[in-house]
Amino acid sequence: MLFRTLAAAAALLVLSTSVAAQDLDLRAQVAAYVQPTNEARTGVVVDQLRAAGFEPVVETFVGGNPRGGEMEGRNVVVTIGDGPREILLTAHYDAVVLRDGSLSHGVVDNAASVVGVIEAAKILKGKDLNHRVRIILFDQEELGLVGARKWIEAHGLANVAAVVNSDVAGYGDTLMYGQNNGPQSAFVTRAVQELCAERAMQCVGFPIYPPSDDRAFSGVGRPQGAPAAPVVPTVSLGFQDEVGAHQMWLAFNGGETPGLAEGFVPRVFQLIHSDGDTMEQIDPATVKTAGEVYAALVERLDAQLAE
Repeated sequence: MLFRTLAAAAALLVLSTSVAAQDLDLRAQVAAYVQPTNEARTGVVVDQLRAAGFEPVVETFVGGNPRGGEMEGRNVVVTIGDGPREILLTAHYDAVVLRDGSLSHGVVDNAASVVGVIEAAKILKGKDLNHRVRIILFDQEELGLVGARKWIEAHGLANVAAVVNSDVAGYGDTLMYGQNNGPQSAFVTRAVQELCAERAMQCVGFPIYPPSDDRAFSGVGRPQGAPAAPVVPTVSLGFQDEVGAHQMWLAFNGGETPGLAEGFVPRVFQLIHSDGDTMEQIDPATVKTAGEVYAALVERLDAQLAE
């Protein structure tokens, strides 16, 4: 009995040590994105994908916006598997420039999502999939979804079966998902709901969800005067603590009387696009969960789309 107890204790120690090591590794991967320029963040993306066993392709484009003028952007892409149609798993890696001219640390928005997507790619790499899965890490989202729009201009959407986008996934155990990407996206949000039920996860669906690169693919919120483009099934996902997720839901969906104190700003919006978006906010457990959930959702969509 004593030996069995000692063996069990040793196994628990090994497991806890392994989990702690993984947490440290994920934290270090997110922290690596704290760089002085977005170009330096590109290098981090490429290095991490290579370390994960991929050979990324850097697709450059002429982007920018009217305020800052033209500037080169860089989308980073890897492809898993093969097939006539593809599922995209996306996140933006660029950070916003603050009022003082410095670059935000940009870890909640959005380095944690990028690391989560790379973790999902590592899981998907060994799967027998029906679709090609393309991982796209976008530049210049903070300038108006420029990287995503430029990718669509270069590649089109004819072969894209679905898009899963991640934005703001740095802490908390509550999955948030948008339900405002058009009727063609209903089966994707249904797949999210099924996954939440199976995993007994706390999940909050948003009839109105803040915009991210998903809008470039769904056609919702297209800039005035922009030409019509094909739309594809799309969902945008994020993580937050449960209270924060519900406060954000009320802020966007509560109407004229949302039940929040006058002038109240949900914590997440106090953090992002500010000098408070720092590593102190990051929970590696959320990054790990995000990677697992994204991979599971892509697998589910892959199977459903093949039926």
